[in-house]
Amino acid sequence: MKPKILLSRYVAVFTFAIAFCGTINSFATPPAKQIYQILVYHLKSKTQEERVDKYLSEAYLPAAHRSGIKTVGVFKDAGIDTAVDKKIYVFLAFQSLKQFSDLSQLLAKDKELAIKGADYINAAHNDAAFVRKESILLEAFSGMPTLKKPVFTNAKSERVYELRSYESASEKQHVNKVQMFNNEEVEIFDRIGSQPVFYGEVLSGSRMPNLMYMTTYSDKKSREEHWKTFIDDPKWKRVSALPEYQNNVSRNDTRFLVPTEYSDL
Repeated sequence: MKPKILLSRYVAVFTFAIAFCGTINSFATPPAKQIYQILVYHLKSKTQEERVDKYLSEAYLPAAHRSGIKTVGVFKDAGIDTAVDKKIYVFLAFQSLKQFSDLSQLLAKDKELAIKGADYINAAHNDAAFVRKESILLEAFSGMPTLKKPVFTNAKSERVYELRSYESASEKQHVNKVQMFNNEEVEIFDRIGSQPVFYGEVLSGSRMPNLMYMTTYSDKKSREEHWKTFIDDPKWKRVSALPEYQNNVSRNDTRFLVPTEYSDL
């Protein structure tokens, strides 16, 4: 055999081996599941809402970005302007539990945050910036281990972000519902174009056992169309009727949110 032909075959075999090993590697090491945190500010007045908005947009989000947190979403309840309990939702995505636990110390040392967030940080006891603040800690589903940033071209004020919490009557039924998402529902939402941001199993929160997830739509009409498509989907009809998936949700809490102008999502 001629040397040039022999060499070309060796190169071809070598290239194939590298590609094959890379493929095996990709199967062996799936992406690590992200850790999510949802902060919920409870507010009693427009003044508190404006103070928290100012703190988040001018101080907190820039500081979180400096600390290595790439994506911070900030949302408000859609169409609710006169509610007694106003809420602002802050969503953070972490690469690990360590990154989550390190954030508070990093923010405490951030001098720019201390200066730009002084009005919020140093608020007097009788002039608080908020009523109460909740924290919910989640771990991403294996079916979608990292968040996906939705893609829209219209104004943020027109968009619909749907945040759902599915509570279960027992830990076993909760695990069953998570499996149902990983095995079936995640694929349906992706296929019909609902643009999910995250799916997460709640590790610490006030409504456990529960899971939470967020899907997004360009507007209310798009949301209604997509949910009709989901309900009418042949796979969903088949899966939702399976005996093994019955009664795994005891309460569904659905919130329609709109992103703030300074939100990363």
